[in-house]
Amino acid sequence: MVKKSKPDHEDAQGPGLDYHWHLAQSDAEVETTELEFALMRTFEGFGRWQSECLASVCDLAATGPENAMLHIIRMNDRPKSIKDLARLTNRDDVPNIQYSLRKLIGAGLVERKGSGRSGVTYEVTAEGRRVTDAYGVLRRRLLMAAIGNLPGFAGRLAEATRTLNLLSGIYEEIARVAATHRRGPDKAGD
Repeated sequence: MVKKSKPDHEDAQGPGLDYHWHLAQSDAEVETTELEFALMRTFEGFGRWQSECLASVCDLAATGPENAMLHIIRMNDRPKSIKDLARLTNRDDVPNIQYSLRKLIGAGLVERKGSGRSGVTYEVTAEGRRVTDAYGVLRRRLLMAAIGNLPGFAGRLAEATRTLNLLSGIYEEIARVAATHRRGPDKAGD
């Protein structure tokens, strides 16, 4: 087993911590695993932030992904199809997207336009516009103010965005490879 040299974050966590486990043996594996766990924690925290921010401006109890869908529907002020929403969110769980759309429609924030023949799209209602505007104001007041107080953070965010976009492509590709070469149930123990 390769022992991890002092990680960049060891000073904050103290010496003598073991970062090696079944997913992480080499230095690269340790760093990758630490990043994956940071992504999971960030995703969950981001979802809670989205839910709380939305709850502060309307009475809808929505998940982070439902909140994101509302803002993506409004993005560029043009209607979106389910196919657009799936592509923009990198999701393939269409039944869950449809459930979220029904919830947003039921709350009066989104409306469905068109039909199966001419194409169904979704767009925000006047109430959806009011809620997303209020969300934006609160987001600027809380989140952007906190980020603005961190010197040089805008550049770090830009680099993080490039890194996450690159990782998204890598994860997509290796997911396809894993799905292509998945073992059948009778070969799982071989």
